[in-house]
Amino acid sequence: MRRTAPAEAPERPGTHHPAGGNGRSGQREPLRTEFTFELPRGYVDETGAVHHTGVMRLATARDELVPLRDDRVRENSAYLSVVLISRVVTRIGTIDDIHPGIIEDLFASDLAFLQDFYRRINAEGHTRAAVTCPSCQEEFAVNLAGGRLGES
Repeated sequence: MRRTAPAEAPERPGTHHPAGGNGRSGQREPLRTEFTFELPRGYVDETGAVHHTGVMRLATARDELVPLRDDRVRENSAYLSVVLISRVVTRIGTIDDIHPGIIEDLFASDLAFLQDFYRRINAEGHTRAAVTCPSCQEEFAVNLAGGRLGES
């Protein structure tokens, strides 16, 4: 009996494959674990320098569990997001020693931005959102990783 390798299914014309891949298993894009962002206002350090750009990594189960043992979180559950964000943000500007004290000193709008950014990259896996232009009804994707207001 002659054995042959199974034939691959022919590709449909017009099939879209992101980042040049052909969509077949074994040729997947590498898992992206770090995402850059730009804070709406920026972190002001002790010298008065403003830091806008940063990097957040994907959270692990440990990142979500360890803060629950933190005494500050046990006393005030609202502090959970501060501790959690401090564990996954790896850099803000030139600062790479991110701890809860740094996150506490962010403007409220920047903390809200990071909380939403955390949710997007950990739940949805990307920072893009599909939108429709209200004038022309054109559909396109917008990167929500930050940027100056009004820029795209």
